[in-house]
Amino acid sequence: LTGAQDGSVRMFEWTRPQQLVCFQQAGNARVTRMYFNAQGNKCGVADGEGFLSIWQVNQTTSNPKPYLSWQCHSKTTSDFAFITSSSLVATSGQSNDNRNVCLWDTLVSSSNSLIHAFTCHDHGATVLQYAPKHQLLISGGRKGYIYIFDIRQRQILFTFQAHESAVKALALDPSEDYFVTGSAE
Repeated sequence: LTGAQDGSVRMFEWTRPQQLVCFQQAGNARVTRMYFNAQGNKCGVADGEGFLSIWQVNQTTSNPKPYLSWQCHSKTTSDFAFITSSSLVATSGQSNDNRNVCLWDTLVSSSNSLIHAFTCHDHGATVLQYAPKHQLLISGGRKGYIYIFDIRQRQILFTFQAHESAVKALALDPSEDYFVTGSAE
């Protein structure tokens, strides 16, 4: 799966020289993050205008429409994570009201899909990592802060400043004992 600055999103297969499908043509907002869900049957794309779009991967048309597309953040959606069976999605980004980390239910209408919004990360959240064993979300922000959220209780558990500049990367070890942060510096 490839995403570009021009907003195009294409899927390729290792053994074929041509793209399998073009999910999104050039001319859209820049792609900020893309993932397949754990089952591999859906892909999601976040963009610089605050939108998250999700497609079924097994499309037969050359330019399929997303089955879900909604604006998660008023400025930008920088990252997201599929939670459980992909019906729950967490997003990070920047919104005018500082609700910069959100939980969404993809099975209900877009007007009712916001489950919870965390007010955190002045100037926006840049990265997000889901820890399924502990049911936690870890987010990093533009000011170097890390927030850890309990998604079951929908509360912030910890916050600390990890860096002096924006957090650009988060990685979680498979046993979920440690996570690593990387920054713009």
